[in-house]
Amino acid sequence: MIPYFQVQPAFVPPLDPEFCPPVLVNRALRQEAQAVGAAPLVLGLERPDGSCSRFETIALPGDHPHAEANLAYAERLVKFLLWQKGGHRVYVGGDPAIGAYVQRCYAPEGSRCTQRRAFDFDFMQRIYEHPFKVLSCSPEEVPPECENSQRRLEGYRDIGRHLEGCRIGFDLGASDRKVSAVINGETVYSEEVIWEPRKHADPEYHYRELRAAIDAAAAHLPRVDAIGGSSAGVIINNRPMIASLFRSVPAKRYAAIHEIFRHLGAEFGVPIEVANDGDVTALAGAMSLEETGVLGIALGSSEASGYVNAEGNITGWLNELAFAPVDYNPQAVVEEWSGDQGVGASYFSQQAVFRLAPRAGLALPTHIADAERLKIAQMALEAGHPGAVDIWRSIGLTMGYTLAHYADFYKIKHVLILGRCTSGHGGTLILEGARNVLEAEFPALAAQIQLHLPDEKTRRVGQSIAAASLPDIAGADT
Repeated sequence: MIPYFQVQPAFVPPLDPEFCPPVLVNRALRQEAQAVGAAPLVLGLERPDGSCSRFETIALPGDHPHAEANLAYAERLVKFLLWQKGGHRVYVGGDPAIGAYVQRCYAPEGSRCTQRRAFDFDFMQRIYEHPFKVLSCSPEEVPPECENSQRRLEGYRDIGRHLEGCRIGFDLGASDRKVSAVINGETVYSEEVIWEPRKHADPEYHYRELRAAIDAAAAHLPRVDAIGGSSAGVIINNRPMIASLFRSVPAKRYAAIHEIFRHLGAEFGVPIEVANDGDVTALAGAMSLEETGVLGIALGSSEASGYVNAEGNITGWLNELAFAPVDYNPQAVVEEWSGDQGVGASYFSQQAVFRLAPRAGLALPTHIADAERLKIAQMALEAGHPGAVDIWRSIGLTMGYTLAHYADFYKIKHVLILGRCTSGHGGTLILEGARNVLEAEFPALAAQIQLHLPDEKTRRVGQSIAAASLPDIAGADT
């Protein structure tokens, strides 16, 4: 995918022998650039709230015989940053040829480019409700960094780790909704109710179910000081922009979904904060570990992820690493929704298990639910099926190189690996493989990053308490 910089990893996933780790390719290109006189490359991502992320790196000088490699290199960086941090305006500060190429890639449907990213173009426009644009400029013209977690302006309080008072925390999943009543960090009531949100097109159904959950928790509190929530999907400023939970709601009625959380907060007259479930999972892990710099990665139906920064806060970034590149093999698998190659969803989820199963000589029935198919593969693993072992070994080795890649974008001290694909012996194999790669290929990172599977300690602070801790009621007007 990035010509002229072919690398050979020390560890080859047994069922993914053509796997090409981005971290090795990117570093090879940077080393060559450094040796011959590096050219600056600065990428900026602006969001409508005024925040801006900035990524500074280097590229090959424009007169280098292999300068063409800069194009794919920069495009893959932009792709990663878009799904890590999000933005409706991208600045490409460097060689104009690089900026022009990224502009051609990130264009609407029908544009002429073999690497067209219309999915990303449309997705960013939808969630930020602003036209998406790529600007080619000089490095000096890229705006300075201004992240929400560093700001104290109205409407941009740091969220999470606030346990004082009487709080309600809810967690909305695809098959059940959970709610808890929390007093000064202690759960006094919780319930779990089965529901099927994806089958309901009426926004009133979703409001009614959520209101019933909050009312049930409120009945066990002397008062309600704040409401916090965890929900699947892209949540921006407490508004669900895109979420599988609401996939049946037609576009003409989606405005009610956009405002559902804010509306409930106004009804109770209290602060409300809702975050992506991946971020809340990472926050729960950070609270239980009593640490910061936590990256959470859940291997479920897709790859879900969340991040708590070095200051201990949720950032407001997208952290949708399911769409971030993790394999530069030009023949890498194409992810069905985004249409892009080599992105995380195909490597760190049950999709990876199903993709690798035929290579492992493991026949999985196709007429049953995916969760049942995964269980069959896991039963084979527990029984010692050599092919099944190779599936999870492949995932683990890929994870090791990918964590090193993630570390180029995140400040990480802890990685929490969880999800249904980590159940049983599979989780052990994934951690084993990842640690082997980090220790052998990236010893400095191995000394810096601790890997964790969920255990009693990391489960000590639950998702509901973490969700309830999101709003900051100190100095609130309500």
